[in-house]
Amino acid sequence: MKLAEDRVFRQNALLERDAVSKEAYEQVKTELATLNADIDLIESNIAQTELRAPFDGVIGLRQVSVGSYASPTTIVAKLTKISPLKVEFAVPERYANDVKAGAGLDFSLEGKLITFHATVYARESKIDPTTHTLTIRALYPNANSAVLPGRYASIKLNKDEIKDAIAVPSEAIVPEMGKDKIFLYKSGKAEPVTITTGIRTEAEVQVLQGLSAGDTIITSGTLQLRTGLPVTLDVVN
Repeated sequence: MKLAEDRVFRQNALLERDAVSKEAYEQVKTELATLNADIDLIESNIAQTELRAPFDGVIGLRQVSVGSYASPTTIVAKLTKISPLKVEFAVPERYANDVKAGAGLDFSLEGKLITFHATVYARESKIDPTTHTLTIRALYPNANSAVLPGRYASIKLNKDEIKDAIAVPSEAIVPEMGKDKIFLYKSGKAEPVTITTGIRTEAEVQVLQGLSAGDTIITSGTLQLRTGLPVTLDVVN
């Protein structure tokens, strides 16, 4: 390129002194233009050999070897976006209207003791007619890249929050004649009360009526208890 540019410069100087024909000057100009076009084509071809990621992420294993022929459909490597992560899950159709964008959720992973927090950002537009579920997506920041994409997660989504609710361990409830009873500890003796229950979780049951804040309930050995039976408490929580 430098040689061609110098040649054009010299021919132009000679042309101004009528020491060279205009045709000779035009020829070196044409040669310079052709050289520029060839360089542009080479740079364009080189640019097409570079793969640029459209987003930040982690690249996986290389799928092709050096020197192999590749086409536009050839997978060279997989790029995975790991921050933020999308958490996808489905809820039964009866809860479809209870999960809104902006709702928080917790999820856990096998082998990890900590709980991760995500936020719902999108919902499917319709119920799946096969599974009768609604697909929900949440976003987890994953700022420290602690969670790898593709893992299965256990989702815990709070449907409602009831303030000042009274909840008791499910093992404390004694079914009797179609009613639910709980034994209270009063003055060293067992005292049964009939309760009305509300919603249930895996470990606890909401009590709507029959208990008051501060009552001491008996949670073990309930099947052997009778009204007025003396009771000794081993542990008080």
